[in-house]
Amino acid sequence: MPHPPANPRAWRLRWLLTAGAVAAAVAAIAVLLGTRADAVPQPAADAAAKPALTVTTTTPRRETLPQRLAANGNIAAWQEASVGTEANGLRLAEVRVNVGDAVKRGQVLATFASATVEADAAQIRATVAEAEAALAEAAANAQRARDLAASGALSKQQIEQYLTAERTAQARLEAQRAAATAQQLRLAQTRVVAPDDGVISARSATVGAVLPAGQELFRLIRRGRLEWRAEVPADDLARLKPGLPAALQLPGGASVSGKLRMLAPTIDAQTRNGIAYVDLAATPAVRAGMFARGEFELGSTPALTLPQSAVQLRDGFSYVLRVGTDSKVTQTKVGTGRRIGDRVEITGGIDAATRVVAAGGGFLVDGDTVRIADAAAPDPAVQGAR
Repeated sequence: MPHPPANPRAWRLRWLLTAGAVAAAVAAIAVLLGTRADAVPQPAADAAAKPALTVTTTTPRRETLPQRLAANGNIAAWQEASVGTEANGLRLAEVRVNVGDAVKRGQVLATFASATVEADAAQIRATVAEAEAALAEAAANAQRARDLAASGALSKQQIEQYLTAERTAQARLEAQRAAATAQQLRLAQTRVVAPDDGVISARSATVGAVLPAGQELFRLIRRGRLEWRAEVPADDLARLKPGLPAALQLPGGASVSGKLRMLAPTIDAQTRNGIAYVDLAATPAVRAGMFARGEFELGSTPALTLPQSAVQLRDGFSYVLRVGTDSKVTQTKVGTGRRIGDRVEITGGIDAATRVVAAGGGFLVDGDTVRIADAAAPDPAVQGAR
C-alpha cells in the first residue's frame, strides 16, 4: 500500500477526486445499459401463438348405415346320402362314376357280376313253370272229382284228396313265384343307382372287390346343396330370423351370398354358441369343409359418421381433435361403431355441429393452435353414390 504524501491535505484532495471519477464512470455505464435494454423490443404477453399446422376441418355427417352381424363357421353338405350294396357276396365288376361327378336320380353308379344271379333266376323260372303244370293237373283232377261227387262214383275221401292236392299245387306255385320275385330283386341289386340328384363326395368302391351286403360304396351330396353353419353367440340369436340375407368371404378371396334357412333349437353348452344354417348359392368356389367368415344383413339405421382419418386411436380409445373458435384443438374421446368404407360411425362424445380436424391429427397435441384451410366442397354425385 503506498504511503500517503507528506502533505495530508493534498493527499485527501487527490483521493476525493479519484473516487468522484470512479462514481461518474459507474453512473455513465448504468445509463448506457439502461438505454440499450429499453431499445430491445420485448414480446407482448398477449401476442398470438404461432399456428402448429394448417388443417382442414369437417363435421359429422348423417348417413344410413346397414346393421350387420359377423359370424364364423364351416361349410358342409345340406344332406349326404350313403350309397351301398344290397347284394351279398358278389364281385364288383364296374364303377362308372368318381368323386366330383354330378349324377341324376336313378343313374347307374356301379355294377356287380350278375352271371350267378341270372342263372339262379333262370332256375327259379323253370321251377315256376313246373309248379304251374302241377297246378293245372291238380285243378283238372279236382274238377272231375266235383263233377262225380253227385253220382257217388268217388268216395268223399277221394274227393277231398283231389281238392287238397289242388290247393297244395296252388300254394307251391305261389311260393315259387315269390322266389322268382326275390331273385329278380337280387338281380336288380347288381346295379347300384343314385338315390337322388347330387354330387359324388366320396368313393370307396374298388373294381374286383367281393363285398358283403350293406357295404358303403359312395357318398352323395344331395342335390349339390351346401350350407354355411355359422356359430352365433346366444345373445345375438334373437336378432336373426329365417330369410335374412348373408354374405360370405371365402379363403381364396371370393364371395358368395346365402339366405338363413333355420336356427338350431339348442345351444352348445361349452361354447354358448348356436348354429345358424345358411343355404348358399351354387358356385364352383364353394367346397364342403371350408371355413368361412360372413355377415348377416339385419337392416339399416341412421348414424353420424366421420372420415376414418379424423379418428385417432390412442391408448386403446378413439379420439378426435375438436377445433374451437380460437383455432385451438381439444382432444375429445368418442365412441365408435360400424365402419363402412372410409367412414366410421360416431356413437357418442360429439354432436353433428362439432368441428374436428379432418386429417393429420397424429401431428397435433391437445392445446395446439392450427390454421384452418378451406375444405373442398363435396361433389353431389359422390355424395349420392355414397
